[in-house]
Amino acid sequence: MRTRFILIQTSHAGNVGGAARALKVMGFDDLVLVAPRWANVLRREETIQRASGANDVLDKTRVVDTLDEALDGISHLCATAMTPRDFGPPTRTPRAHFESLLGAGADRTVVPRPEGVAFLFGSERFGMRNEDVYRCHACLSIPTAPNFGSLNLAAAVQLIAYDWRQALGGCDLPPTTPERPAADAQSLAGMLQHLEQALVAIDFLDPAAPKKLMPRLNQLFNRAAPTPEEIHILRGVAKAMLKAAALAKR
Repeated sequence: MRTRFILIQTSHAGNVGGAARALKVMGFDDLVLVAPRWANVLRREETIQRASGANDVLDKTRVVDTLDEALDGISHLCATAMTPRDFGPPTRTPRAHFESLLGAGADRTVVPRPEGVAFLFGSERFGMRNEDVYRCHACLSIPTAPNFGSLNLAAAVQLIAYDWRQALGGCDLPPTTPERPAADAQSLAGMLQHLEQALVAIDFLDPAAPKKLMPRLNQLFNRAAPTPEEIHILRGVAKAMLKAAALAKR
């Protein structure tokens, strides 16, 4: 689905770069600036620095004079605003609206699935103008602490981009560490026997009245699912305990 992020009358160049970075990490690249404060905002040093490598998004970014010019190919508009209005589109949380928009929530009849979606963000100082909000199908309000709801523009773009990407199916998370298989039952049983000998040697376990210590330890290690390397470490600990106990009894 075509997805576009539109920044209207942005005054801080750093927020343009931050927005480009926010889009790139969520797999989006369609950014349009409507009447930004700086005509050369895409070439300003602060913009490029805050983009942190999202230069390809900046290269594709369009700068236009009016909102109408930014809406080609878009059929569903989402305003972003925290100021309550007595008239206009319904205010919804991003996740609730995205579920209904994609037919994933309980209410699947709100709107037909659009061909293109645009998220509109107003200026840092004044937010969105009423006339721009009135053009939208929904007004998205990011849930925040009730006593402080002021979000940085680039941060708001990041939150909306994240929720929208998740609604579309999310991004694959590559494994950062290899999964290690758990030791087999035979290795675990051998380690427990070794540990039992060590616990008896240090007088922690009374073989005449063992109660349920070893079964409980067995359950503990079943839950922990130690790897073969970890079993080897535990057997080394048991060996050291036996050695220390033998030296103490000389």
